[in-house]
Amino acid sequence: MAAPRDPDRAGGGSGPGSGRPPPGDLRSALITSVLNLERLELDLFRGRHHWVPATQRLFGGQIVGQALVAAARSVSRDEQVHSLHCYFVRAGDPKVPVLYEVERTRTGKSFSVRSVKAIQHGKPIFTCQASFQLSQGSPVQHQFTMPSELIQKFLQNPNLAERYRKHLTKIQAEDVPIDIKPVNPPDTFCLEPQEPKQFFWVRARGYIGETDMKVHCCVAAYISDYAFLGTALLPHRQYHIKLMVSLDHSMWFHAPFRADHWMLYECESPWAGGCRGLVQGRLWRRDGVLAVTCAQEGVIRVQEMPNQSKL
Repeated sequence: MAAPRDPDRAGGGSGPGSGRPPPGDLRSALITSVLNLERLELDLFRGRHHWVPATQRLFGGQIVGQALVAAARSVSRDEQVHSLHCYFVRAGDPKVPVLYEVERTRTGKSFSVRSVKAIQHGKPIFTCQASFQLSQGSPVQHQFTMPSELIQKFLQNPNLAERYRKHLTKIQAEDVPIDIKPVNPPDTFCLEPQEPKQFFWVRARGYIGETDMKVHCCVAAYISDYAFLGTALLPHRQYHIKLMVSLDHSMWFHAPFRADHWMLYECESPWAGGCRGLVQGRLWRRDGVLAVTCAQEGVIRVQEMPNQSKL
């Protein structure tokens, strides 16, 4: 499966482990701004906002990414994150910074666990547990196969993908530090039910380069929440969204990757009901290696479109 090509940017047409920044290219805003936390004490950090969504709620991916940065700064360089599990407990206030309080729950010989609490106005808005592991080899290895769906529709009409990108979610803004290109985007104006499955080519904007793998994992945490929950609404496009927010978010990291290189984000929703939706995702490297697995449940409240009303 071919990824989008970008001749004007290094790494756009290369797989993980290659690519150099072209002259004048700036480092990714995700590294220099969004995920660049200020250390206040040993295990206390302050994070600021790169951009504010139109919904006037903090972007969940920002909170997940910043929390993982805080946790990662309390472990050794040799330890790499292999999983994290998060809960969003209150809406974030975009007018004030977020404090991240890290608890060193356990530091073992092979695994270490860190608990992170994100705080605003003296109350937690988010909690997270992240587990880190020292590299260990094992003969027990397998993975799913990268999906083989064709992307000719995207390749033949990139303008369609660009129009769809602008309608992905209400959080779209010019300052979003992500490049995202949908594969075979649906007709934005069609209200017919669709299969709850979609694919995106995603990467961080700007150059990150070869660095501690935890940095790329933090960037992937930011990216993973973008347009994710909307997958659950594809079979229900006849409804108007009143509220759609994340309740929890989990990630498992399987293999090294470059977050500033194109990866295929495979998203699907196996279930929705009770004003909640469940979505699952897989981030694939271009060479077919499964890099990250994600899962999320969120609140979804809808109402019938005016012209669909039975009243």
